[in-house]
Amino acid sequence: MEKLYLASPYGFTDAGIFFMQRKMIPAIQEASYQVLSPWEYSKELMKKINAIEKISDVMKQIEVWKSLNKEIGRNNQNLIRRSKVVVAVLEGRDVDSGVAAEIGYAFALKKKIIGYWSDKRITGDNVGARVNLQIDYFISESGGQIVTSIQELKGVLGSA
Repeated sequence: MEKLYLASPYGFTDAGIFFMQRKMIPAIQEASYQVLSPWEYSKELMKKINAIEKISDVMKQIEVWKSLNKEIGRNNQNLIRRSKVVVAVLEGRDVDSGVAAEIGYAFALKKKIIGYWSDKRITGDNVGARVNLQIDYFISESGGQIVTSIQELKGVLGSA
């Protein structure tokens, strides 16, 4: 089964988590991909994240977060490297900065990138770009495309 990295800001909100877990991930799995998600941390990493919340000394918290941030970033980097395809959620007034960074990294590694954008707002830099023109470029030049529904995503993944 091919691996797919899901670059998404959905893990920050209850509604996003619900959509990601109930709609997006099952659709990707139905297209015969194993989902590699930065939101599905190892048990060890989750213990570290939960432990930080119990630290009362702010300076110590900052120090521990700096170290853990590197570990999380390295984890995400490794997940992208292991994937064949990246699905990048482009929702919002502007593409999430972490997702944008993951798109750039995936493009540099010559991964195919599929953008998911169901947002009805016009957000492109000009009428020729659906979203930020650089994001548009990386997606199309990777051999991918921007899809606007879960059904369309499943169809594109089925032919990827």
